[in-house]
Amino acid sequence: MSQTVKKIKFATQADPVILDSLRRIAKSEGRQLQILVNEALRDYVERKNSNIPREQVLQALHASVEQFDTLYKKLAQ
Repeated sequence: MSQTVKKIKFATQADPVILDSLRRIAKSEGRQLQILVNEALRDYVERKNSNIPREQVLQALHASVEQFDTLYKKLAQ
């Protein structure tokens, strides 16, 4: 069952390189640009609303633990 969602038109500006890349992706996938933009916005909102830390934050944490493990253990005592 397909549900119709009301769309609201809005205007914004984008980095021309990013917009060109997005247009190429849309063309190569045979999809409309507005569908890709909506998908990207949905992904962004979901990521911001989740409590899952970003990958680079986790990598920095792991690197810090590896480097300063002994210090952290001493501080915990």
